[in-house]
Amino acid sequence: MRRRDFIIAVAGSAVAWPLAARAQQPATPVVGFLHGGSPAERANFIAAFRQGLKETGYVEGENVAIAYRWAEDQLDRLPQLVAELVRHQVVVLAIVGNAATLAAKAATTIPIVFLVNEDPVRLGLVASLARPGGNLTGVNFFNAELATKRLELLRDLVPGATRVAVLVNPANATTAESTLREMASAAHAMGLQILVFKTSTSRQIDAAFDTFVRERPDALFVDPDPFFISRRIQLVHLASRHAVPATYALREFVEAGGLMSYGPNVADAFRQVGAYTGNILKGAKPADLPVTQSSKFTLAINAQIARMLGLTVPPSLLSIADEVIE
Repeated sequence: MRRRDFIIAVAGSAVAWPLAARAQQPATPVVGFLHGGSPAERANFIAAFRQGLKETGYVEGENVAIAYRWAEDQLDRLPQLVAELVRHQVVVLAIVGNAATLAAKAATTIPIVFLVNEDPVRLGLVASLARPGGNLTGVNFFNAELATKRLELLRDLVPGATRVAVLVNPANATTAESTLREMASAAHAMGLQILVFKTSTSRQIDAAFDTFVRERPDALFVDPDPFFISRRIQLVHLASRHAVPATYALREFVEAGGLMSYGPNVADAFRQVGAYTGNILKGAKPADLPVTQSSKFTLAINAQIARMLGLTVPPSLLSIADEVIE
C-alpha cells in the first residue's frame, strides 16, 4: 500500500470509529411528566422532582431528558397528553393527580410513578400499597383523607362557626367526591352545616364569593385540587376582601396571605416521585416498589390575617403549629 493510501485509510477509520461508537451508545432515556394543572407557580415542585432524580444519579440534560405536559386544568385533555407521551417513547411516566393517573393507567403499560391525594387502592390504581402488582406505584400524600382534621382545626380557630362553605372542582370528580364524602361525615359529627360550591373556572370562583355576600358562611374550606392551587392568589385575595376565614391544604396559601393550612409536605412528595422514577430507570419494577405515604404534615397559621379578621388564635393551636406568620 502506498503511503498516501495508508494515511487516507487510517484517517477514514478514525472518523468512522467515533461514529460507530456513538451509534452503539444507549440513547438518553426520556421521562414523561404529566400534570393536570399548569406550570405557573409550581417551580419549587418541579425542582423537588428533579432533586429526587438526582438522588438516584440522574440529572436532566445530562443523562436523562424530561418531556413535560400540562393539562392547564382542562382535564378532558389528559388522554390526548398521555398518548403524546407514549408516542414520544418515554421509558417512565411520572404522573401528578388522580385524574391524570387514571387516564395514564387506562392507556399504557409503560411504568408509571404517580402522585395522588387519596387512597390509590380505592382509586383502583394498585392491588395493595405493599405490593402494587402492576405497572404503577408512587406516592399518596393524603390530602383528601385529611379533610376531617382540617375541619376540626378550622372550628378551633373559628369556634362560633356553624355554616361552612366548601369549594370543590367538579371537573376533578374523584377528588371532589372524596372530599365531600369526608366533609359530610365530619360536619355531621361536629354539628356544622355545609354549603357546597362547585367551581372549575376563575369566573366561577368570583361568582362563588359574590354568593357569599348573600349566604354569609362563617368560614370557607378549599378542596385540595390542583386547579385551586394554581388559583391560590385569587382565592386568598377574595377571602381577605370578603373577610371569610378560610382553610387550605398547602402552606403556600398561607405564604400568599391565607389564614390557615394543614396538609402534607407536597414538595417532599414530588421528591419521592423523582426518586422512584430514578429507581425504575435503573431497572426496578413498579410492582416491587411499595406505594409510599406522606409522613410530614404541616400546620401553618397567618397570625396577621387572623387579627385582620378579628380572630384570636387559641394557645392550643399555637402550641401545635409548625409555622406562625406574624
